[in-house]
Amino acid sequence: MSQDRLPQMVVSIMLLAGYDVSERCNIRPRSFDLIGKRGDTLLIIKVVSHIDSVSADIAFDLNQIARYIGATPLIVGERARDAELERGVVYLRYGLFAISPETLYDYFTEGISPMVYASPGGLYVRIKGDLIRQMRERSQMSLGDLASKLGVSRRTISKYESGMGTTLDIAIKLEELFNASLVESIDIVDYHTPAEDVPDQTRADALTDLERMGMEIHAMRQAPFQALVLFEEHTILTAYGSAQKIVKRASLIGNISQITRTHAVCVITDYKKRKKIGKTLLIGEEHLHSLEEGSELIDMIQD
Repeated sequence: MSQDRLPQMVVSIMLLAGYDVSERCNIRPRSFDLIGKRGDTLLIIKVVSHIDSVSADIAFDLNQIARYIGATPLIVGERARDAELERGVVYLRYGLFAISPETLYDYFTEGISPMVYASPGGLYVRIKGDLIRQMRERSQMSLGDLASKLGVSRRTISKYESGMGTTLDIAIKLEELFNASLVESIDIVDYHTPAEDVPDQTRADALTDLERMGMEIHAMRQAPFQALVLFEEHTILTAYGSAQKIVKRASLIGNISQITRTHAVCVITDYKKRKKIGKTLLIGEEHLHSLEEGSELIDMIQD
């Protein structure tokens, strides 16, 4: 079966849902495949057949990029371990949401949120702990009374009321007991990327120059651009290297920057001038070295 089938399916679903979708990232290494935008919602999507193939480095990049461009990271795949991903179930890979194409379709085109998440030991749901406590107290039931009816401990009931998830079986029993909807849906785009301390790394000359100019550097591990650069209100997707290595990336990075409303800059080590390829500024490393302030680079980008 064609390797393009799954990415094409994801693109079709996102277009059907009214999203603008970037070009597919075909350059290795790549920590993501697509960027999608609709209104204020921005998605950075990794498409894989097997979600276990998403490495820690890929997850790191997805989180970092999403954090600094205000996006939601998402993995779309078909299998985990030896089983197919189930429709309507959210899986986790290094803390990132991973879903099947069918769940993607349901959520983004039909407005149907998944209710179930996979965790070691089986399938679970999030329940409304505050409402469970209110219903229990209204029914004049103690923690022990409810624990007895469910066949669990008093401590477990206390944890449910504090927000701990539970199995589908327990959730159904609770809803039947209190005749109320107690299961919370999972909002895929409500994912929040965690702040993460990144150890200092040896900087390439290009990145050292950008730091000297007052820019904040966030190095990537597997992305098609090697760094995400922040300066005042500007975000710059940055790649660097020889012309042979970098020029073919310029168009893709420019397309990504257009979707994400960021800037794109490629610093070329064996080039002395500057020019633009689409939305991407190509600048020689020697020329970059002559700049003193980050605002000078921004002016070049915006020319």
